[in-house]
Amino acid sequence: MKTFKTSIIALLLLAAISCKKDNSTSTASVTTDNAADITAGALAENSGGLTSVTDNVATNADLVVTSATGKTINSVGTASVHQACGTTLIDSASNAGSADSVTWSYFVKYSRTLNCNTSNQPDNLIDSLLYNGSYHGPVVTSSNSGSAKVTIAGLTTQATNYVVNGDYNRTGSFDNKSSGKSYNSNVNIVVTNVLLTKPGHKIVGGSATFTISGSTPKGTYSFSGTITFNQDSTATLTVNGGGTYTIDLRTGFKIRRH
Repeated sequence: MKTFKTSIIALLLLAAISCKKDNSTSTASVTTDNAADITAGALAENSGGLTSVTDNVATNADLVVTSATGKTINSVGTASVHQACGTTLIDSASNAGSADSVTWSYFVKYSRTLNCNTSNQPDNLIDSLLYNGSYHGPVVTSSNSGSAKVTIAGLTTQATNYVVNGDYNRTGSFDNKSSGKSYNSNVNIVVTNVLLTKPGHKIVGGSATFTISGSTPKGTYSFSGTITFNQDSTATLTVNGGGTYTIDLRTGFKIRRH
């Protein structure tokens, strides 16, 4: 009986180690803390991350909902144009600024398709974008480019929140000032039913999965995990086989929980 129990424990430990290796690998001395930093940068508003994207698409959704005709969208530039149901608009914008010890500069190309319901009322927007730029903060700096394709629903006046689904991608260089490490990174974030307040665009719910891969002079790395969006402008980020963190969605600042 004792031998049986020992064998079971050994098998369980082996399975746990195998699962951990399946979810995250690194020959490049990249830690789960470093992976959390990379993901936080891809999420945060002041680094041009996913939160910035959701705010931008919600701003356009606001203008659809509140316009007199129900189908007028102000672009992120200076032009105001009329968009009919089922049509697509193309636009571009530059965004640069400084806040919370972070400076950023991005150029974005947008494509927006307006879909209406059977009553010819705006129902959802499909936003596709390409971007490139950089951000510099007290801990990390990054030059990157990427893409996103998201659908924002809940444009009808009866809907209490906007709902965003889609994916966000970021590729580039990533330098961690505190550790002195430099990486090339590829980040993919897939969001599911992310809730945004009307008005205000505050993220108050939803979830996501993420994958990270890349290289350093010492080797390659990959990580994956989950993100839960909270009601206080933070997200709970869990790196598979590693730690759990609270991420400030505005600044990208992280706190390790365990």
